[in-house]
Amino acid sequence: MSQPVFPPGVPARPTAAQSFATEPSASVTPSLEQLVRIAYEQGHSDVHLGIGESPRFRSRGEIVCSEWSPTEPNEFQNWLGLLLTPQQIDHFRQFKEFDGSYAFSFVRVRINLFDALRGAALVLRLIPQKILSIEELKLPQVLQNLCSQPKGLLLVTGPTGSGKSTTLAAMIDWINRNQSKHILTIEDPIEFVHESHQSLVRQREVGRHTLQFHKALRASLREDPDVILVGEIRDKETLTTAMEAAQTGHLVLGTLHTNSAVKTVERVIGMYQPDEQDNICNLLSESLTGVISQGLIKTNDGNRKAFLDILINTDACKDYLQRGKLDEVEEIMKRSEFDGMITANQSLQNLVESGEVAGENALMLSSRPNELAQALRGLS
Repeated sequence: MSQPVFPPGVPARPTAAQSFATEPSASVTPSLEQLVRIAYEQGHSDVHLGIGESPRFRSRGEIVCSEWSPTEPNEFQNWLGLLLTPQQIDHFRQFKEFDGSYAFSFVRVRINLFDALRGAALVLRLIPQKILSIEELKLPQVLQNLCSQPKGLLLVTGPTGSGKSTTLAAMIDWINRNQSKHILTIEDPIEFVHESHQSLVRQREVGRHTLQFHKALRASLREDPDVILVGEIRDKETLTTAMEAAQTGHLVLGTLHTNSAVKTVERVIGMYQPDEQDNICNLLSESLTGVISQGLIKTNDGNRKAFLDILINTDACKDYLQRGKLDEVEEIMKRSEFDGMITANQSLQNLVESGEVAGENALMLSSRPNELAQALRGLS
């Protein structure tokens, strides 16, 4: 199975901004737009800004320092005035946290604003304007197969910064270009912006177009959708509605912050009380289509690639899910490559075997390093 490629942004290329960003004599901090443009042109994924702190960037998973002066409070407030409305600033002052988005002329950013010891801080995640396709990301064919399903619950999971949004955007884009569907997204905030192609796409942002995930999801069932994207499944009520929608003729895509396919199923079941879990196992076994769990690992050439943990709810898996025997599900995954399944260790082993990733890096990211170490010894 080919390994997907996740560029952190636009490929780095030498620019005037690059020398400006790293030149110690550049004592005057650029404007907010210039900072974001520098990140965009150098392929950085995030911009970190905070009162009393020098601007920093995240590049290929690592924080990069700058030589600019620490940000002054009035400068930070000016940046907030550019990014947020007065109502959004009032929301932050009241709740001490805010999530949103903003579109520059050259790139869209996801905003996370929070309070800290030194004062307010801001993280801007760059969202490419171009949605990369499943083929461009070198994701496996089974994702197209999953997108072709008329109904079911499809979960894309992984830690923060693992490329979940990029994968989901590619999947929605594939449906949009290849099927005649009504696609409805509920996001917090909207990240990738989709234009309608063969499908009709409508995007809603929590806090802007709707007040709560689960209420928007419940309402969506009356809005004639074929495909529903729930940006993040955060609570039991949203999850229950998502499973019910998946059983009543809708393809529902959602995300969770879990590190493996089986742990995703554990997390779903664990959202419910013990006396509810038998019923939930039945509901999940009938509604779940698959789980795609992914992480990013540094390659030997300094870039990053995704490794995948893919569960497809075949008849064999369905039987074990119904009975809550999740260890058996992982054993099925190990020997079901022909169904499109793969475990994270198998994916990491493939990367090491191809010479793209160092064995020690793979072991550091494995949830079962002893098992992977044994497999890698067999290669030598």
